[in-house]
Amino acid sequence: MSLATRLVPLASILTASVLLAGCGSSDAGASGSGRQAVASFYPLAWVTERVAGDGWTVDNLTQPGQEPHDLDLTIAQTASLDSADLVVLEEGFQPAVDAAAENSDAPILDAAAVVDLIPATEGDHDHEGESEDEHAEDEHAEEEGHDDHGDLDPHFWLDPLRVADFADSVADELAEVDPDGAQTYADNAAALRAELETLDEEYSSGLATCERSTTVVSHQAFAYLTRYGLEFEAIAGLSPDAEPTAADLAHLQEAIEADGVTTVFSERLVSPKMAETLAGDLGVTTAVLDPLEGLSDETADEDYLSIMRSNLSALQQANGCS
Repeated sequence: MSLATRLVPLASILTASVLLAGCGSSDAGASGSGRQAVASFYPLAWVTERVAGDGWTVDNLTQPGQEPHDLDLTIAQTASLDSADLVVLEEGFQPAVDAAAENSDAPILDAAAVVDLIPATEGDHDHEGESEDEHAEDEHAEEEGHDDHGDLDPHFWLDPLRVADFADSVADELAEVDPDGAQTYADNAAALRAELETLDEEYSSGLATCERSTTVVSHQAFAYLTRYGLEFEAIAGLSPDAEPTAADLAHLQEAIEADGVTTVFSERLVSPKMAETLAGDLGVTTAVLDPLEGLSDETADEDYLSIMRSNLSALQQANGCS
């Protein structure tokens, strides 16, 4: 075989390699391609992923089955905050993430700073009629603070319209990191807003006519749903592992009997024991209302929209909505 003959296939291989490299370079130049965002828990990760699109990798620090309040970061997760192109968190919700983010040079989007949060309602039970010991017990619980959220309720993601506003902020922040993809991020946020507005309409119409509005839940995570005419009574405060006082339980028993409540809601990721005990003592049923703080093993294949629709169905059934 002559030298010229042997050079032909070699030249073909080199040409093909150059073409493939050119294709790879084109992909790398696409909006957000190869960039990474780190989100602290599921609702933030879901929104960021939807707005960022396929060009970004979005890592959720809280895995399915993990209670986000109790998250302790691994060394690898802490390192991921340093290497990320964007960190998305909600200050006060996960202290371990807040502490790690303070030492990160990555851009940070704090949901608490861009979403209109409502005041926390923990500790609002009427203390009239309590004994001195019960009142002191309540005051001690409030002083100890069952949560790290301060005076604002962090659970904004249970309001679809606030989620849509947050998506707009995510789009703006992504555009700061990747200006070439600004229009893509804006379009993705707009498309997500349309889906969330549809969900909001479903809640508004689905809960418009109900036999009762009082809804007993395991912890105070659902106040953002009061805009649909519901009233929530929580066994625990803003933190799901908080213990109710004797006065809290007496108040709940009175509310359940007075308003004809048929269901006490437990939730995923935390023990249903308190809800089951209260329901058993009063002869009412239990059901699950998901606060969507994170996915569980049962909901690992679902998403925000499907779980919110499951919540709507559960609320309609419990409250006798037509």
